[in-house]
Amino acid sequence: MSTPTSHYQPPLQDIAFIHRHWLAAEADWQRMPAHEAMDQETADMVVEAAGRFCADVLAPLNGGADLQGCSLEQGRVRTPDGFPAAYAAFVEAGWPALACVPEAGGQGLPQLLDAALHEMLASANHGWTMYPGILHGAYACLHAHGDEHLRTTYLPHIVSGRWLATMCLTEPQAGSDLGLLRTQARPAGDGSYRIDGSKIFISGGDQDMSENIVHLVLARLPDAPAGTRGLSLFLAPRGIPRDGTLVPNGIHCDGIEKKMGIKGSATCAMRFEDAQAWLVGQPHQGLAAMFVMMNSARLHVGLQGVGHAEMAWQLARAYAAERRQMRVQPRPADAQGPADPIALQPAMRRILLDLRVWSEGMRAIASWVAHQLDLSEHAPDAQERSRAHALASLLTPVVKSFFTERGFALASDALQVFGGYGYVHEYRIEQTLRDARIAMIYEGTNQIQALDLLQRKVCASGGSALAPLLQVLRDEADACAAAGLEAQFAAPLRAWGDRLQALTQELCAGAQADAELAPRCAEDYLRLTGTLCMAFAWARAVRVSQGLEDASLREAKTASAHYFFSHGLLDAEHWQRRIQASAVVALPGAL
Repeated sequence: MSTPTSHYQPPLQDIAFIHRHWLAAEADWQRMPAHEAMDQETADMVVEAAGRFCADVLAPLNGGADLQGCSLEQGRVRTPDGFPAAYAAFVEAGWPALACVPEAGGQGLPQLLDAALHEMLASANHGWTMYPGILHGAYACLHAHGDEHLRTTYLPHIVSGRWLATMCLTEPQAGSDLGLLRTQARPAGDGSYRIDGSKIFISGGDQDMSENIVHLVLARLPDAPAGTRGLSLFLAPRGIPRDGTLVPNGIHCDGIEKKMGIKGSATCAMRFEDAQAWLVGQPHQGLAAMFVMMNSARLHVGLQGVGHAEMAWQLARAYAAERRQMRVQPRPADAQGPADPIALQPAMRRILLDLRVWSEGMRAIASWVAHQLDLSEHAPDAQERSRAHALASLLTPVVKSFFTERGFALASDALQVFGGYGYVHEYRIEQTLRDARIAMIYEGTNQIQALDLLQRKVCASGGSALAPLLQVLRDEADACAAAGLEAQFAAPLRAWGDRLQALTQELCAGAQADAELAPRCAEDYLRLTGTLCMAFAWARAVRVSQGLEDASLREAKTASAHYFFSHGLLDAEHWQRRIQASAVVALPGAL
């Protein structure tokens, strides 16, 4: 049989549905002085142009880059064929500057549009996307914490994308525990510093796509206290700008990792030897400065989970429509031949429906969080800004962890649709599965995200940090009830909001006496929270779709919402029972 098409199709219709109807974003933009000139038609044009770039430029490079990988030649990384040209086109089109403020040379467009861009980039070519993936975070970090010299010298090049950036945290002995970092920085006497040390797992630590690389490095000053309180953040460029030229710095790539996936991305071991660097922010407060970058990166990683789920859905749907095996009963009236498309088989329909419902629901929630970031910065009312910030802070670990976990699981489900062909490279789904797995690990493992949600945010606040989300669930339940959707959607959404609140109160109380209670329950608590966010997404989707003129879209959204509430929401019961069991049964000691 012929290989089904693997060409990526940007989900423009669903993105437009979310922006226009689910979020009604234009009305909010018109209330924000920073975005009051933005209208939905312009937003649609931006998203469509981004989709064309992803489909026409990046997607055709994806499979070949996976086979070719990166190479290290005389200490320099060579990326897969086509990557540098694609990046030049990316910069020429102005995509790196999309959501950066105009004062720094950016376009000043909403984070919501940047989120749509990053989802499509990850769907089309995750390996390539790793190179510019940290650019917005680096911009945000320098814009917030860089001094005048750094903002003048480096920020315009980062905003334009001419210079790419990296985030250098991990060392061989220090993964999630940054307090174990050993890289040293010492004052040079001229306002700069010299850095010595080694870093590993540095995405794009070296590459041939940009003329310079700006490394943001965590290191210790000579007077640094132990642990994370002694970390400072430094900017160390590969080439130091001097008199119109780039002078080589003491930064070396010692090797690139052989990896399970994202093989087009150079994951480097970096060595800093007397490398000149400049302090970003205040001494010993490097984590505060770096977390500006990491929070942006974590949302983008969550969008990678959405992107992989979307790509898995597209690949499985195309294959299932073409592949003919057996007959279905009852057989369609127009069926011909001895076999029917496997898309008609109940087992395959179930997988395909899961793929569609989860990918569209996750897209809605990730877009909502991105929109909350816009509101937290630009809403005209201070109380609204505070509420949006609280929601975005609470949900960022949920988006990062739950969506990447679901993206990997959905890619695995999609591979099953292909049978043996799914294990073969030319059908693309095995690459999607391999590429998706890393998102559960980097930018803070999913277990770290779960601890951040339950222990550091919810329990540390006595449960009050959850209040903004609980209010959203109740408001949506009331809106659904007013729209005549009480029994199927409003009642279960309201009931689950109450159950989440009661469970949270129990956990916060129990954690005061049992230090391990929150860590034991954290992952399942995050999954429960993510599942209820999905219920919110589909309750709102069915409500707002009632007024759509497009009957096919209205019917698809209604069917998907019913499916999630009758099948997907059952997961919430499972996660709640696991949390309750973990709360009363301690784990055994070291095994």
